[in-house]
Order: sequence, then C-alpha cells, then structure tokens
Amino acid sequence: MAETFAHEKFIRSQSVVARVVGGETLIVPIRGKVGDLASIYSFNATGTLIWKLLESPKTVSELAASVAQEYEIDPAQAESDVTSFVGEMKVVGLVEVPASVAMAGD
Repeated sequence: MAETFAHEKFIRSQSVVARVVGGETLIVPIRGKVGDLASIYSFNATGTLIWKLLESPKTVSELAASVAQEYEIDPAQAESDVTSFVGEMKVVGLVEVPASVAMAGD
C-alpha cells in the first residue's frame, strides 16, 4: 500500500464535519446535506494530529515524519502506521486527493 500512496497528496474531505470533544476528534460524514450519525469516526491523539495536518495537502511521508517527530518513534514504523491509517480514511471517504494536485499529475 505504501507504493500506492508514495507520491499522492491527501487533504480532508469537504463532505465531513469534525469537532474535538473530550480530547478526541469526532468526524461525521455529510450525505445529502445531513450528518450520517451511523458513521461517526473517533480519532485518538495521533489521529487528531494527522487530521490537523491534513488541513493542507500532505503526502503520507510528510505525515509520517510529523508523527515520528511528535511521538519520538521509528520513522519506518510511523510510515507504516500512517499509510494504513490514511488508506482506511480514503476508503471511507474522510480524505481525498485535492483536485488541483490530481490534475497536475495527469
């Protein structure tokens, strides 16, 4: 999966609403202009850091470097964990490839 995301940049989906509640980030997808309360996602501190970083387009490598630095963990482990997390977020529609970046790659 790491090869798949090696050069892709990701950004938060515009089809979600996020709020920090009790130290966790809660994310609610918006479908048909209504919050999908059956699909609420909760992020711990690491997920919240990644979510904050995704305010602007970032590669998995950029995200992993920030996680490794913040939590003083092995960069290879951070890369593996972030790759999995971003992959899961992409599957459920929480992140997307920005249109301007996608067009530049064509």
